[in-house]
Amino acid sequence: MTDLPPPVPKLDVRQLLDEVNRATGAGLQYVSQAVGGEVGAAFVRWPDGRDAVLTRGAGGLGELRRTAEALDVARGRGLPVPRYELLAELPGGVGVVQERLPGKPPVHVDRKLLEAMVALAERFAGIAPELPVPSLYLLESGPGFCLHESLERCDDRTRRLLGWVHEVGRGEPGGMSGDDLVHLDFHTGNVLVDDTGTVTGIVDWDGIGRGDRHFGLVTLRFDAHVRTIDLAWFDELLDHVVEPAVLRLYWAHMALRMVDWSIRHHTPADTTRWLDFAARRMD
Repeated sequence: MTDLPPPVPKLDVRQLLDEVNRATGAGLQYVSQAVGGEVGAAFVRWPDGRDAVLTRGAGGLGELRRTAEALDVARGRGLPVPRYELLAELPGGVGVVQERLPGKPPVHVDRKLLEAMVALAERFAGIAPELPVPSLYLLESGPGFCLHESLERCDDRTRRLLGWVHEVGRGEPGGMSGDDLVHLDFHTGNVLVDDTGTVTGIVDWDGIGRGDRHFGLVTLRFDAHVRTIDLAWFDELLDHVVEPAVLRLYWAHMALRMVDWSIRHHTPADTTRWLDFAARRMD
């Protein structure tokens, strides 16, 4: 395994905070590093005492404004999504200050939580404003994730998976379709819950798009497979609500995404685990 693409660097949140304050005069104060997440975020506080979350947005200022507008639409439909309070165009990207929603990441993942997330995903139906349809990157590398080079350079098994991903990408359907709001990373680490386990927030809306809400269920199924709970009901649900060719398309994307990420950021054992799971629905 040589010349692998580098991992995505962790965000220096204090530097980002300094850049945002210098560019906007917002006067935000650092509170703490946000726990979890692969890249990083920080909890900050406005001068008037309101709490917020600081991240670096994926995409340019125009794209992030569209994201903010889409979340306004979702919030107007009663969905627990954050308001974007400040977008700061910086030399290295865009700083995003968003509302801090109540609740905390779930400690325990059980069927009740998964079913609640499935129900929330249904409420994304038909509410996408004018957003682009996201690419699934089956025929070319994505911007920092879904890198084909990782699989090509790792070993024979990852190369076989990449060949299957390419085969799926050349087939039909060639991409996502629909008018639903799509959260591209809809997993249990991106929801917040209260003390009763009720979902109080859906966060991390980088890469928001228009398409098929069921894509989020496949993302959630990949996340859930590491849990020691019975998931036969979830597999039956996927087979019931997603057409076989579409499920194959989404499965190929998630297999590519998780195997690439594990190669660059985690251990060979993690890569093997994702390869084994991906193989469940490969031809």
